[in-house]
Amino acid sequence: MFSLDHKVIGIQYLITGFLFLLFGFALMTLMRWQLAYPLQPIPFVGNLFGPERAPGGIMLPEFYNQLGAMHGTVMVFLATVPIIVGGFGNFLVPLQIGAPDMAFPKLNMLSYWSFVVGGIVMLVSFFVPGGAAQSGWTSYPPLADIMPIGQTIWLFGMVFLITSSLLGAINFIVTIVQLRTPGMTWMRLPYFVWAQFVSAFLLLLAFPPLEVAAILQLMDRIAGTSFFLPSGLVVSGQIVTGLTGQAAGRLASGGGNPLLWQHLFWFLGHPEVYVLILPAMGIVAEIIANNTRRPLWGYRAMVSSAVFIGFMSLIVWAHHMYITGMGTTLAAFFQTTTMIISIPSVIILTSLFVSLWGASIRFTTPMLFALAFLPMFGIGGLTGLPLGLAGSDTQLHDTYYVIAHFHYVVAPGTIFAMFAGVYYWYPKATGRQMNTVLGTIHFWGSFVCMNLIFMPMFLQGLGGMNRRLYDGGLQYLHNAEFLKWHIPISMAAWTLGLFQIPFLLNFFGSIKWGTAVGQNPWNATTLEWSAPSPARHGNFERPPVVRRPAYEYSVPGAPRDFTPQDAD
Repeated sequence: MFSLDHKVIGIQYLITGFLFLLFGFALMTLMRWQLAYPLQPIPFVGNLFGPERAPGGIMLPEFYNQLGAMHGTVMVFLATVPIIVGGFGNFLVPLQIGAPDMAFPKLNMLSYWSFVVGGIVMLVSFFVPGGAAQSGWTSYPPLADIMPIGQTIWLFGMVFLITSSLLGAINFIVTIVQLRTPGMTWMRLPYFVWAQFVSAFLLLLAFPPLEVAAILQLMDRIAGTSFFLPSGLVVSGQIVTGLTGQAAGRLASGGGNPLLWQHLFWFLGHPEVYVLILPAMGIVAEIIANNTRRPLWGYRAMVSSAVFIGFMSLIVWAHHMYITGMGTTLAAFFQTTTMIISIPSVIILTSLFVSLWGASIRFTTPMLFALAFLPMFGIGGLTGLPLGLAGSDTQLHDTYYVIAHFHYVVAPGTIFAMFAGVYYWYPKATGRQMNTVLGTIHFWGSFVCMNLIFMPMFLQGLGGMNRRLYDGGLQYLHNAEFLKWHIPISMAAWTLGLFQIPFLLNFFGSIKWGTAVGQNPWNATTLEWSAPSPARHGNFERPPVVRRPAYEYSVPGAPRDFTPQDAD
């Protein structure tokens, strides 16, 4: 349990993150019932939630808000980031750079257990009086300042989760800078390592403001301060003179600014998107190079683009805040930077598409997920452009269009890359191959369902349907013609859950019954495939020496169509 081996810690992150992914998905399935069949009892499990959440099995608005806030929190901070950075990053980065372990093994172990504690704290919040946080995954004040105790527990959980990410980020940066094996120059690094390197800097620079903000909001809630609590706040027709939570009875000084929280949150919130998508691009790049048997087209341009994305992501945060009245001059700046940051993303995506041009593609299970990532992320990115312009964002903000855009980036985008990585590196972790038939069923079912879920949401959003309404917008006349879409969307969401069963059977069953393979079953070139499968403690039998770039596939005159980095 308290291993210092980076591979064990990576697998711990991976499995824990997937458990949270399933939990966050389960929260969404309850929300989808409420949206498809508002004011109807939840079948089978409705009475289990008790009268304070679902009297007679009918979901209360407060419980719906809890599900929404915790779904977002769990999926972003407890599932996707821990899997794609903590899981894949920990397992692969030392192997791909030829290192025996991470630079700080104990810090690595502490990072994982801080994540676990933060996750447990978040889960506990469901069982306190008033339930879990219900101010959205963004925890906007002043609403978050006056919510029940669950919001306080959410903030404590965030402190643990942010600390975990900071410890991991420091470890990744030092490991990549200091522990590269002889011959592993910067331009010989696999693209996945570059992606993790940039992501680590984003976590290190952007997470501290949110940790500070969480502590300040905690002070507002338990110490009577007013960092985010404005003067003259009116709740239910009454001016707030003191807080209603743990600081009840203490006079609220007022004078705080709720927009300060938004700035601090989105200063992390937007780089967080690239913390998810850059490692996903790294996974996809590794798999595409291997299954096209060609070097990555434009490798240096892809690296430069990743570094540029990292820098630019820190100065685009306020495009989430156009409707706060920031003014046209400031809005123009953030519109410009938002359009600029789309350029390197297009360069990376184009390079991956060109890598496919004229190739003899192997349609393995990981390649299916990697290929699907490209158009799904393309749709997510393209539909984000109207949200980066103040004029169109004013109309689309806080509608289902935003949900569709973001989820195309993260769900059929990042999560497909995660599945691709699991299928691709599973032999390295276990010495066995996952079943191809089950993998193909998992892919096609997930691909179809994902699009059936999120594509109609663009139409709902363009029609003006607001998100975060517990009845799906039933009380608004302009939503009438779009309400019917909630039912097929929910059906697709529940079916998506069924298509994860083949993956679970495949993942755990293949540990025992999967086909045994050698250390390099994919005939790949990067260093991790030069280590035994599964790799022992210390990774390599002797320190490897790198003699060539990362992707020497189909080199003219070579005896094979792949030449490992450490080959003579």
